[in-house]
Amino acid sequence: MSKRLPRMIYADSTGNIFDHPDIRMAGMSGNVAVLPEKLELIPLPADSRLFTMPDMPPIGWNPRNKSFGTIDTVREGKRTQRIQAVAAFMAPGYVRTLLPACDFSRKTTHLPLWSYTAVGWDDEQDCFVVAATKVDSNQNWNPVNYDDRTLDPLVRKQLKEMPHNRLLEQLARCAVDYHCFAAKNLFYRRWEAPLPTSPVCNSACLGCISLQPSECCPSNHERIGFVPTPEELCEIAVPHLEQAEQAIVSYGQGCEGDPILQAETIAAATSRMKKTTSRGTINFNSNGSLPDRVQLLCDSGMDSFRFSMNSVREELYNRYYRPGGYSFSDVLRSIKIAKRNGRFTMINYLVSPGVSDAPEEVEELLRFVADTGVDMIQMRNLSIDPDYYNREMGANGKGIGMYRLLQRLKREFPRLQFGYYNRTRENFFPAGFEQGWPVSPV
Repeated sequence: MSKRLPRMIYADSTGNIFDHPDIRMAGMSGNVAVLPEKLELIPLPADSRLFTMPDMPPIGWNPRNKSFGTIDTVREGKRTQRIQAVAAFMAPGYVRTLLPACDFSRKTTHLPLWSYTAVGWDDEQDCFVVAATKVDSNQNWNPVNYDDRTLDPLVRKQLKEMPHNRLLEQLARCAVDYHCFAAKNLFYRRWEAPLPTSPVCNSACLGCISLQPSECCPSNHERIGFVPTPEELCEIAVPHLEQAEQAIVSYGQGCEGDPILQAETIAAATSRMKKTTSRGTINFNSNGSLPDRVQLLCDSGMDSFRFSMNSVREELYNRYYRPGGYSFSDVLRSIKIAKRNGRFTMINYLVSPGVSDAPEEVEELLRFVADTGVDMIQMRNLSIDPDYYNREMGANGKGIGMYRLLQRLKREFPRLQFGYYNRTRENFFPAGFEQGWPVSPV
């Protein structure tokens, strides 16, 4: 990394991107503009994307007067033109440490459901840089591995072999129309494949990617419209478990509500899969709202659980998930039940700088890890309009730094693992990690 801070970048009205000769890159922690620290700046990962922030001018650091300021316009010869901020959408496996610095007060539309990251230009390295850190080295999800030219014949072949399986038709649509990598894996017969089951949910998440109110931003895709039978689930899952490289099948996908509401169907299917084959890993992604059903799923032979949370503080959890008919304490009970049954237990921690690393969140997260004994925290960038999220969460200051949060967790819980993706049973506890620690009573 160069000795100087990277340059601020901006876009013109047509989306062309430039670096500013005088103004330096800034980021935002919550709603506070900050300078990125050099240790959190990395080259923009391959297969990332750059987005413009419509109607929002960038905020940059002026080294002459040592202050932050909104940069509305730039001069090009005799002409002055208005500019807009730029954000990065990073490739999977990286967690952002700062939000893009821009004047959100100028925003005229609700931003789409993507994760927005601070980005600048390092003229010494001659590359874009982002405020981020890598948390998972798994290369399976690299876009280079997903070529639709090889996918289409595989989709047609499996549809012909299972002409009456409604779930296969759903996953074909997910793979071809929505370009879901997990759905594509099913047809490639490799890695992690999805098993969506639930058309309904008992949360109303602010950033739900499958259902949004009409006045909000559009959802990324439609939900599954039916509950598959155990036979339909097994017809798809068993061949994948038996044949796929690094085989995982996962309930709880972006194209459904929450699978915990279909626990009886899932338990029946999982029991049948376990009796049919000992190969592969069966995983359950959920909000964990119904603890008794988590026990049912443990009894059926589920290998691992991943429970989604945006915060370990009940007030912020409720503001984002807007639970219907369950409480935050139910989620905590579910996590402990999974751990007490010896299941590999993960948290899908939906993070946003300034909220996730707020001092009060950090302290509560440390207590949460000690209390539940979770095996892994998957650090996932929350895909949502950052200004909207900060306002809804009541963010009113900057965090301690996302990388400092990771450092504290690593220091206080050496056995806690970090990642971005689900793992096979063989890799639940890599060499050097001991399994778990005692947890408090359910």
